[in-house]
Amino acid sequence: MIIACDFDGTIVTHEYPKIGKPIPFAIQTLKKLQEEDHHRVILWTVREGALLQEAIDYCKSKGLEFYAVNSNFPEEVHDREVPRKLMSIDVYIDDRNLGGLPDWGVIYNMIHSGHPHQPVPQGNIDNLHHKKKGFFARLFNRKDEWDD
Repeated sequence: MIIACDFDGTIVTHEYPKIGKPIPFAIQTLKKLQEEDHHRVILWTVREGALLQEAIDYCKSKGLEFYAVNSNFPEEVHDREVPRKLMSIDVYIDDRNLGGLPDWGVIYNMIHSGHPHQPVPQGNIDNLHHKKKGFFARLFNRKDEWDD
């Protein structure tokens, strides 16, 4: 599956043009989707130039590298006159979704289930609203850690 993921408000809190604080489990979930589930993750953001490079470097410092950035494929070249649109994406993860950004545990379960367009029943995510830390600790095999 090819996943396009926004940066500001999705991976980090929205403090554009600065880089915000990490959103808990965003980086870890994206890494897990890449490494264990073998999905391709594309960074899809309005950032350009130095601001874009800051976002890429931030993610790389946390161990997250993207299949492509603001393009369908790594080798794709953009014409600034033509609006960008990703044509081969299966799922977009963005804080501007209708209904907002779901919790990263919900995002992971929806993608991992193979049915990312259908909500995962609450019973399948261990009543995540009340047991968020326990769910993520089990998901990432960690006892008491949140996102770096």
